[in-house]
Amino acid sequence: MSSPAETIPLPHCKLVIAFMSCVIIPAENIKRNVEQTHFVECCSSNFSYLALAYEPSSLQDFCVADPNSSVKVNGLTCKNPMQVQADDFFFSGLHLRGNTSNQLGSKVTPVFATQLPGLNTLGISMVRIDYAPWGLNAPHTHPRATEILTVLEGTLQVGFVTSNPDNRFITKVLQKGDVFVFPVGLVHFQRNVGNGYAVVIAALSSQNPGAITIGNAVFGANPAIPADILGKAFQVDKSVVDRLQAKF
Repeated sequence: MSSPAETIPLPHCKLVIAFMSCVIIPAENIKRNVEQTHFVECCSSNFSYLALAYEPSSLQDFCVADPNSSVKVNGLTCKNPMQVQADDFFFSGLHLRGNTSNQLGSKVTPVFATQLPGLNTLGISMVRIDYAPWGLNAPHTHPRATEILTVLEGTLQVGFVTSNPDNRFITKVLQKGDVFVFPVGLVHFQRNVGNGYAVVIAALSSQNPGAITIGNAVFGANPAIPADILGKAFQVDKSVVDRLQAKF
């Protein structure tokens, strides 16, 4: 016969860490079945609060980036607020078509903190992406940001791949006015599937989202990743790796 559930009183909030997520649950008690030693049920008569990892709330109105500072920090140092001007919060150029005359047929125009100093510490940025007919924004990841884009012109196939072990491919064709989200860190792409030009505007949840293009990172690393390692990883002959590395 199962033992009755025991009630363990807790006078304060309990911090529960599971799968790299921190959940703060204000609770007066935790109920635990004695025989089910591997499970803990946290009960609350109020609310559960999710503790997220992100930049803390700003302690000042803004922190405009100072590109001339020699101080090294995780991000960009702040300009003297008395020297801040309207142009520090201004960027012009997203109305201009990007030059897509390249092998991929696409061009990304970024608006990060390096282009718009007023974005510093605000945790947001944006890009314009232009695509020639059948142009491709090659598979890549943003290690520090989720991306949400909207199609201004054209027809795009977009997609991303979920993490191991499923590696599920999720894809959709977008038309003008459609919106799509790429979760942070996942490999994703966009391809123009129309005969005309396509344009999107995308927002990212970091002032410096970073970009790792898969082909460039794997086959164009500097110094090069040894060909025998890549050959074994991709289950191909070394000569195939040599040809791919020569392209990057």
